[in-house]
Amino acid sequence: MNTPFRSAPLWWALTLALPAWAGPPDDALRAADPDTPVATSTLALPPAQRLDTPDGPADLAAARALWREANQRVAEFPRGHIDLLRWEAAQADTRPAPARAATATPLGVGEVLRASLRLRPGLFTHAGMNPLEQARVRIAYAEHVREVQHAWITAVAARERARLRAAVLDASRQGSELGRRMVRVGNWPAARLMQEQAIEAAAWQASADAELAARDAIERLAGLMGLWQADAVSALADRLPPGLPALPERADAGLPADGGVEAAVLRADPLLALEREPARRAFAALPDGRWRAWDSARDAALRALPEPGQGPAMPPHIDQLGLLRDARLQEAEEQRARLLARASERRAMARSAWARLQASHAFAQHAERHIAGLADAQQQEGQLRYNGMFDSTWQLLASARQRLDALDSAQQARAAWWRAQASWQALLAGAPYQPDTAAPAAAAAQPDAGGH
Repeated sequence: MNTPFRSAPLWWALTLALPAWAGPPDDALRAADPDTPVATSTLALPPAQRLDTPDGPADLAAARALWREANQRVAEFPRGHIDLLRWEAAQADTRPAPARAATATPLGVGEVLRASLRLRPGLFTHAGMNPLEQARVRIAYAEHVREVQHAWITAVAARERARLRAAVLDASRQGSELGRRMVRVGNWPAARLMQEQAIEAAAWQASADAELAARDAIERLAGLMGLWQADAVSALADRLPPGLPALPERADAGLPADGGVEAAVLRADPLLALEREPARRAFAALPDGRWRAWDSARDAALRALPEPGQGPAMPPHIDQLGLLRDARLQEAEEQRARLLARASERRAMARSAWARLQASHAFAQHAERHIAGLADAQQQEGQLRYNGMFDSTWQLLASARQRLDALDSAQQARAAWWRAQASWQALLAGAPYQPDTAAPAAAAAQPDAGGH
């Protein structure tokens, strides 16, 4: 789905004005009061599936009459069975269209972030903080921004998946309904109809699961923003954009100017910057030869350590009290160990995050250009074969389901890319790296259904 919104950067909404989500102080008291009256919201699951099997015609004459009637009805529509079912569904659907504000601004990441910060005073830096306190707030803030971005991406992707799963269910229902009519006129046995009903049953479950996941995702956003009233949460869901922004052409669009991925991550770590200078002073204060003596004592203790599993697990032991009681030496050792551990960990995070960023971009491009592209071409070819009466209606419906599955895989891969991008940006802001565990789920394979 190509929309102007999809070409915007993920963080485009940071420039939008924020509504006054946070109410007066007593709003928190009302939210925490169990006796505060609130509206009850229910999860809108798909309508229940029909599992009835119609009776076949009583005799040959009845079968011919039913067949002529069905053919005359289908002939009134350009695309036959497909258009007929859609027309009948439109006539039977008397449900009012869901209300949605025509002028609502799409909910962006920036709006969610600003609302969430109203609940987190500990993520503000303020006058009087020392450098260490500021560094810790910076890291916690970067982690929170990543959490907000992941939650927003997941909510948008979950809503899109629910829409696609509903479309798959609609195609499956059409196959089942046509199957009932084939049984009624005597062209199908009941067993053939059950195959279509099994496809519909699986599609119903997938659609219901997607609706529940979308509900969970919007509730997660509402929790981050401090929204506690059901009607406000429902309005929030209506403001989600129709889809995620498009992929950039290249995965290295965020590569630092000097090309140094590890260097950029090290420079961005505020705690590492604070630890480097004290370590340098501690190393410079050591007398000549003192470090070599300590290094030799430590290495001797490590060489005496038995291999794991060969005897009881005992820690390495150093018994040179002169070295152990040297305060400057021990301070230098602690500084060295802490600095080296943090630096090596940050470098490993940089390599892992950058590798995942590149891989997720390649996966998303592959899903969009190849998996979804091939499925779209297959459906077009199937439509041509259907128009030429080479393929059945059920083959056309199966092709439509496969295309929707491919679109679902593509948009889930796109969501994984944007989560990887958010994790990379958080790492560049000083936060620890957190791999994305919400890997794209493969769409369920739909069995092919042939026969006219």
